[in-house]
Amino acid sequence: MPGPSWFQKSIRLPARARGSYLITQDIASQLAEIQNYKVGLLTLFIQHTSCALSLNENWDTDVRADMSDALDRIVPEDEGLYRHDAEGSDDMPAHVKCALVGASITVPITNGKLALGTWQGIWYLEFRHAKHSRSVVATIHGEPN
Repeated sequence: MPGPSWFQKSIRLPARARGSYLITQDIASQLAEIQNYKVGLLTLFIQHTSCALSLNENWDTDVRADMSDALDRIVPEDEGLYRHDAEGSDDMPAHVKCALVGASITVPITNGKLALGTWQGIWYLEFRHAKHSRSVVATIHGEPN
């Protein structure tokens, strides 16, 4: 019987402007290797400090819009509020939102599939106005089939 296995791959997300995006299918389609694991964990880590990853509602698009609006209310973009503005007025608020939401998530793998709940999806939250293409490191650790 083979022991635990590790796999790692970098995934590029399409350029997107500020907003919350459901990327479950993007991740699954770029990680066919998931099907090679009977049981395991998929960790996704976004390599940037002005965006985030989250697990949340996968059905109603209003939830994503509401999340972006809520984060804008919690961390407002105000030119007089922050010292750091090297890349514009959305720069420091993006860093604060990243710290609040997080740069990584972990999803169980069961029988070659992501073991997400019925209404759960993988989200990419972009906090900058301009479109950015982002890199995600995907690491799988588990028991192969």
